[in-house]
Amino acid sequence: MKTQVAIIGAGPSGLLLGQLLQRCGIDNVILERHTPDYVLSRVRAGVLEYGFVNLMREAGVSARMDAEGLEHDGFTLAFQGRRQRVDMMALTGKSVLVYGQTEVTHDLMDARRASGAPILYEATDVQLHDFLDGKPRVTFMHEGQRKTLDCDYIAGCDGFHGVSRQSAPQDRIRNFERVYPFGWLGLLTDTPPVEDELIYVHNPRGFALCSMRSHTRSRYYLQCSLAEHIEEWSDDRFWTELSARLPEDVAAKLQTGPSFEKSIAPLRSFVAEPMRFGKLFLVGDAAHIVPPTGAKGLNLASSDVYTLYHALRGACLDNRPELLDRYSEICLRRVWKAERFSWWMTSLLHAFDGDAFSQRIQQAEQDYYTSTQAGLTTIAENYVGLPYEPVV
Repeated sequence: MKTQVAIIGAGPSGLLLGQLLQRCGIDNVILERHTPDYVLSRVRAGVLEYGFVNLMREAGVSARMDAEGLEHDGFTLAFQGRRQRVDMMALTGKSVLVYGQTEVTHDLMDARRASGAPILYEATDVQLHDFLDGKPRVTFMHEGQRKTLDCDYIAGCDGFHGVSRQSAPQDRIRNFERVYPFGWLGLLTDTPPVEDELIYVHNPRGFALCSMRSHTRSRYYLQCSLAEHIEEWSDDRFWTELSARLPEDVAAKLQTGPSFEKSIAPLRSFVAEPMRFGKLFLVGDAAHIVPPTGAKGLNLASSDVYTLYHALRGACLDNRPELLDRYSEICLRRVWKAERFSWWMTSLLHAFDGDAFSQRIQQAEQDYYTSTQAGLTTIAENYVGLPYEPVV
């Protein structure tokens, strides 16, 4: 098998990159170790920056997103007995779109199937070869046979635990990491959201988030100990604890019901530098992880896709391979800004076992950033997403 770009991973970043490349005439093959049903079963983010929305439109896969997505002009921070709405539209002229990552993946899968472009599910024992200074190739098992995919470039879109970053020479990669001493307990339920916009809550009992996937489907989160076990959290216990953390007027409107998904996710910040190794390019979670507080995980992967797509277009169609030399540099500038914002939002809103001084500093941060135009603008412009840097 031969192709121009081998894409490892059929999550939203791999599928989106493949769709963009296919539409401009750059051949690509996607390899995915899991089944389509498994990929679609992963419950993830639902807040899309305007940059991601525009990239979906450029890829020609935005029809259902545009019809069903919920445009949000603001969100609310609740702390110290008060609520502060961050009016993103008034402060930045931009908004975000609430549309679940599962739906994004579904739309991209449908587009891939319609295009006829190759995607091989249940490709196991994937190994990357000769990407540093030779002719790249990928070997893998598929349908009981050992196969080889010759390519010009490899895009590693296979996540934090994937083979792509593990294949990079360990003496050439530097990892930066912060692990947080708590997790998020998330619950999905087919009940109407408690409000039309997201509510981020700081409470001495712990952080809480009221989110949604549609007008009839809600997503709620609670900060919890990493020692918690999901089976210890009945729906009744979850609703009781959530109500205790929400402002009273919000708790009074909360509609409870049975959950159909419940999970605990640990929080970490992680960056691998660089994001390019010869003709291997790390994309999304393969190169960086952010805590979900700032809604940046999928959106940060999208900006990587944007950068790599334009660099590959220049290399493959315009004979400008030098554009690929800028991939890591451009991506990491935005990555670290998103890491900073996600770390800051996490620090601002969660309950920490800190000393009295640290608690007062947290309160001062909450007060300052929500009591000045400059502070609110800083929050808003980071939340809607910093501009994508062009590859020129």
